[in-house]
Order: sequence, then C-alpha cells, then structure tokens
Amino acid sequence: MRMTIGTAIAGVAALAMVGMALTAGFEPVRAHGPTRQKVRESIEINAAPAKVWAAIGNFQDMSWLPPVSKTEGEKGNEIGATRKLTLTGGATVDEELYKFDAAAMTYSYRITNVDVKVLPVTNYSSTLTVTPSADGKGSTLEWAGAFYRGFPNNDPPPELSDEAAKTAVSGLYKTGLEALKKKLESGS
Repeated sequence: MRMTIGTAIAGVAALAMVGMALTAGFEPVRAHGPTRQKVRESIEINAAPAKVWAAIGNFQDMSWLPPVSKTEGEKGNEIGATRKLTLTGGATVDEELYKFDAAAMTYSYRITNVDVKVLPVTNYSSTLTVTPSADGKGSTLEWAGAFYRGFPNNDPPPELSDEAAKTAVSGLYKTGLEALKKKLESGS
C-alpha cells in the first residue's frame, strides 16, 4: 500500500486533534523540583590583596563573619578539612573545604549540615576569591555560591522558596563583606 503526502498530512493532523482532545482540561505538567540558584556578591576593599587574604584565607577562622561566634575545625587548609561554625544564638553549620589555592587567593567549601531554619538552602557550595582591584589601589573580594532552596519538592512554603534562599545567602554575603571591609579599612 502506498501512502501519499496528502494522506500522511491528514493522518498527522488527525493525531494532533486526538491529542488536543485528550489533554483538554488538564493542566500542563510542571518540571519536578527546584533549580540550582546562584548568588555572587563582591566588594572593593582599600587594602592590599595579601592583607585581605590574610583575613579570610584560614578556613579554620570565620571570625570576620558577624553571625559567627565560634569556629572549630580539623585539618587546617587541607582539602577535606572541616569546620563547625557556631552562630549567635547557638545554631551550628558544618562545612568542608574542597578546593584551596593560596597562590591564587581562593578557596571553595560546601555545607555538609545546616538546619534550613537557619539558612534555607540545601546542596550549598561557595567560593571566596581575592583579586587586585581594577584601579590597582586595593582589592576585590568576591563571594559566590550555588545551592538549592530549602524545600526540595514543588510548591515550597515561602520561607523555603528560591527567593527566600537567594535573599538569605545574598544578605549573609553582603553582611560579611561589609564587615570585613570596615574591619580592614579601619586598621583592625
């Protein structure tokens, strides 16, 4: 049996009509789960890159970040080093170092344990990098992170949504960067 082009087109059109009839009244299928979010904040600091790196380059010391009241850890700046940050109020955040390059003044770490009520994220990783500023008179400190929201399924509650996660991380980064700038530029 030979099919003509006209017959083939009519068959495709009939199938399309059947498909439209079957799906009439149904909502479209939504994608499953959240998408990875990213936040990047940076600040210009009127201090030499080496001075900025000296303030942030020890993975075992996060005292420059205002919400952190205590840092405990193991293995210094070795890959696989861990730290536990105790926050004002007593909550804790566990982190692990997975990249460290003192010569390039950068390191990357991931959160291994945090209550989403403290920071509404999951699968969080972050990188801190110090570079000379464009004008050559100071430094640029960049803090970049990638993560998923605190609620892994569709229809998250507002406090665990993508926006809540991005707002919390961006606020944390800005607070930390501004505090470090103030500390270094005041000479302390």
